[in-house]
Amino acid sequence: MALVNMKFLLALQLPGGGGFSFLITMGLMVGVFYFLVIMPQQRRQKKWQAMLESIKTGDRVTTTGGLRGTVVALKDDSIHLRVPPDNLRLEVTKASVAQLTTADEEVKTK
Repeated sequence: MALVNMKFLLALQLPGGGGFSFLITMGLMVGVFYFLVIMPQQRRQKKWQAMLESIKTGDRVTTTGGLRGTVVALKDDSIHLRVPPDNLRLEVTKASVAQLTTADEEVKTK
């Protein structure tokens, strides 16, 4: 039985890179690409979405633009930040939040 399978595989490997070996190679490349690029990106996206959903008033956030402030109000797709030193009140989109520090975490670190 193994001899028949071996002859079958050898017959499929035609000179010039036959079709079956090409399909196996492409399948392996797609699999490696998926596990090294797509899957980690999906994990980061889910983690970021969970972080955005957990934002509440009193949390300190850092935006992608580098603004750091305390959340004072929440809307559907935006948040209001109190930004020092003049205690400016800014409205930014939730999608611009890059990092979140909850009030509980600040108490633990101090």
